[in-house]
Amino acid sequence: MSSVTAKLSNAANVASSDAQALVAEMRKAIGSMKSLAVDFEKDGKSDKVKKLEEMVLEMVASYDDCMALTQAIKDLPGVYQPSDQPTDFETLMESEVNKIKDASSASGQNHPLIRQFRESVWNVHHAGQPMPGEEQEDVIMTSTQMSILNVTCPLTGKPVIELADPVRCVDCKHIYEKGPVMHYIRTKKPPQCPIAGMLLLCAHSSLLSFHERLTSFFLQSGCPRVLQVGKVVCDPLLLIEIDELRSSEPAAQNATNIEDVTDLLDEDEE
Repeated sequence: MSSVTAKLSNAANVASSDAQALVAEMRKAIGSMKSLAVDFEKDGKSDKVKKLEEMVLEMVASYDDCMALTQAIKDLPGVYQPSDQPTDFETLMESEVNKIKDASSASGQNHPLIRQFRESVWNVHHAGQPMPGEEQEDVIMTSTQMSILNVTCPLTGKPVIELADPVRCVDCKHIYEKGPVMHYIRTKKPPQCPIAGMLLLCAHSSLLSFHERLTSFFLQSGCPRVLQVGKVVCDPLLLIEIDELRSSEPAAQNATNIEDVTDLLDEDEE
């Protein structure tokens, strides 16, 4: 890595960290607006709920812009090409932001955060009923459910909402308890993500609201990522997303289980 690229990488790390902090604050603000809308709905103040929804739409658009910018800053050192000619970093950044936005499937009225807002308001008087335009069996992934890939730590078996010191891998986005995963990284050679070879069993989980009507099994062939100490961290959004997951079902007792079924799979193959 050239000295210029190294300096750019360090600068990008600092800038993306600052941007992530802003993203986290915006996510908190959206959550607060959702809670306020629920209170207004309970009080029959539908006009104020409508105004809040309009504000949330604007906030989510800004949130997406900031998310794209944060990712573009992270990606910049990788796309930068040293040259004898001056680099137009503004154009380079704009190009990266546009690519990230174009690749995103979440936008406008279909954005998961908007859907999450509307679902919370709808559930005030219609809990357990599908929202208008949805069928009873529809499964909709909310923003939190898409961000949290595993709801149980594969090393301790604890639900992520019960972890005392949760961390997330920067590369594969899986979540673990900090102490056990750091021990795992130090002692396992190579420390491949421990999600490998696990069967994610989701049976009427009360952790995720959309699982109330669903029994599904997801066979994950294994995460190929090798964990590194500096890349398993508590990122700014992690605690917020865990809190959202925790509040999605107050009586979350039947946590999604993760069982190691490697031996069973081997027996089946025989």
